[in-house]
Amino acid sequence: MLIRADDALLLVVDLQARLMPAVHGADAIVGRALDLIASAADLGVPVMVSEHCVDKLGGSVPSVRDAAEAAGASFVFKRHFSCAREPGFLDAARAMGRHQVVVVGAEAHVCVLQTVLGLLEAGHRVFVVADAAGSRHEPDKVLALQRMQAAGAAIVNTEMVLFEWLACADHPAFRQVLPRIKRG
Repeated sequence: MLIRADDALLLVVDLQARLMPAVHGADAIVGRALDLIASAADLGVPVMVSEHCVDKLGGSVPSVRDAAEAAGASFVFKRHFSCAREPGFLDAARAMGRHQVVVVGAEAHVCVLQTVLGLLEAGHRVFVVADAAGSRHEPDKVLALQRMQAAGAAIVNTEMVLFEWLACADHPAFRQVLPRIKRG
């Protein structure tokens, strides 16, 4: 199944200022998340951003927060590891009228994993962007991706998402998105 811009929402999980310095490959993860957020804005894909225990982990990395705000993202402040367990989250996601959820974030084996399992249980089609997700230790991310895939999530990369959202080289936003694809 292809990821469709008219049926997808982008969920950015916990790319927070105090957490990301400990995450393996953090700069690349944040860069890919920024490309996805900007492209979502260009293509009319709604964006949701979660922030976990802001009092302890701080808010989102400033560049992520700025990009998300520019994209008109909605923010979810959570205490549960899973966004899906946070009161009102699933209702807010359903209200967007989208059935596909493209997920990026940290940590892959904790908040991303539990969120993905919750979204699948709630009936969403979930796509986890492997090159825009991370954990402190790479083996933890690998195990998390395997578990999410076994549960029914599709494991994709940023370029797959962007090309599938575009669907055609004639898309009016192709020229805007292309530099983000080339950055890879």
